[in-house]
Amino acid sequence: MLARQQEPIVAIATAPGRGAVGMVRVSGRGLGGLIDALCGKALNPRVATYLPFKAADGSALDQGLAIYFPAPHSFTGEDVLELQAHGGPVVLQMLLARCLEAAQDALPGLRVAQPGEFTERAFLNDKIDLAQAEAIADLIDASTEAAARSATRSMAGDFSRDIHGLRDGLIHLRMLVEATLDFPEEEIDFLAKADAAGQLSKLEQQLAAVMRNAQQGALLREGIKVVIAGQPNAGKSSLLNALAGAELAIVTPIAGTTRDKVTQTIQIEGVPLHIIDTAGLRDSADEVEKIGIARAWQEIAQADAVLFLHDLTRCSDPDYQTADQDIAHTLQQQLPARVPVVDVYNKVDAAPESKQASPQLTQQPEAIYLSAKQGTGLDDLRQRLLSLAGWQSAAEGVYMARERHVQALKRVDQHVDNAAAHLAAKDQHLDLLAEELRLSQEALNEITGEFTSDDLLGVIFSKFCIGK
Repeated sequence: MLARQQEPIVAIATAPGRGAVGMVRVSGRGLGGLIDALCGKALNPRVATYLPFKAADGSALDQGLAIYFPAPHSFTGEDVLELQAHGGPVVLQMLLARCLEAAQDALPGLRVAQPGEFTERAFLNDKIDLAQAEAIADLIDASTEAAARSATRSMAGDFSRDIHGLRDGLIHLRMLVEATLDFPEEEIDFLAKADAAGQLSKLEQQLAAVMRNAQQGALLREGIKVVIAGQPNAGKSSLLNALAGAELAIVTPIAGTTRDKVTQTIQIEGVPLHIIDTAGLRDSADEVEKIGIARAWQEIAQADAVLFLHDLTRCSDPDYQTADQDIAHTLQQQLPARVPVVDVYNKVDAAPESKQASPQLTQQPEAIYLSAKQGTGLDDLRQRLLSLAGWQSAAEGVYMARERHVQALKRVDQHVDNAAAHLAAKDQHLDLLAEELRLSQEALNEITGEFTSDDLLGVIFSKFCIGK
């Protein structure tokens, strides 16, 4: 029995549903027999040929384009056949079934591909590295233009080239250290002569630049989760609607209208922000409202940032002030220090100016004042959200990255810092210096896939769509 990676595979490579054109893709070794059974003749490599796709009895299932890519000059590195037919789901299923039927004699072992298996083979056959493979999925899933452009840069190899540049620099420096360890009797000081300290400093600067771009790319891919919290009738639902530009949440003067969370993803300068409106926080005897409030606190606990919304028209009310202080105290207790809480004062259009200028409010220079109803102050809030996310609007050359990439780069940064400390200690710590450089190299290899576990590959490629 053939190993899984050597079995020929087939799949519908276009999205489910009706369309003008659909594609069935086959990848494997020795597709000549299958091509003859389906197309009735041999195909010239990399030339689109218009012909009927033949059923078992010789009749035409459909007419379309057939393109044959012989190995190794194909996406997967294997022989690849692409059949472009009319995009009806029935037609494509018939063509897929015909491929499997014809393969019983012409291509034994042909099976339907698993999610991401074509791209996995491209990786395993050294057509792309792991970062490029992930960028293909990220390009398909991109929710903003900025994310799509960044994914394209990663797919083209920009991210991988930077990683390889760092890795090559580490290898060269590690070679110098190993030479010093292997030939301690030599009078030549390899490290001083080659300016090892200068090389390491340059690597640190390159690493910092790669980390900045990777963190921006991860932000474009993942976005941040922002929860709007506050007492009932502070205008949380109105703020969600204003940010989204649509009437998503029900808005009424009745306290407790919002009973459950309402989520909407918006984008600001291409950065996705997942905004969550929650039930008003207060003591309630209503069982349904109590469940909504409990869910609100659950969302707050998982937030990347919290907008604590205050009602300017009620800020002078002692009871309202006390309730806000209780919420603020609970937020301080429950949220990690890394999660920012932004005080947002709503209803500037309805509040008397004396309330806006009260001592309590003037002591909060970082607070945002706005009117969700009229849109006043929303631009300031959007820019604050981008700042909280860590987005740099002038960032150029950002490539798509994932959280695993960012974490790997952070490990590299830590190992390089350790290496710098050992280098400063000179001869007595050279063996530790060499080890830190080796660990840095391994962490970089995990990003591009030169060194990775089969379990990680399974997780990554299983999230791809069928036919990719």
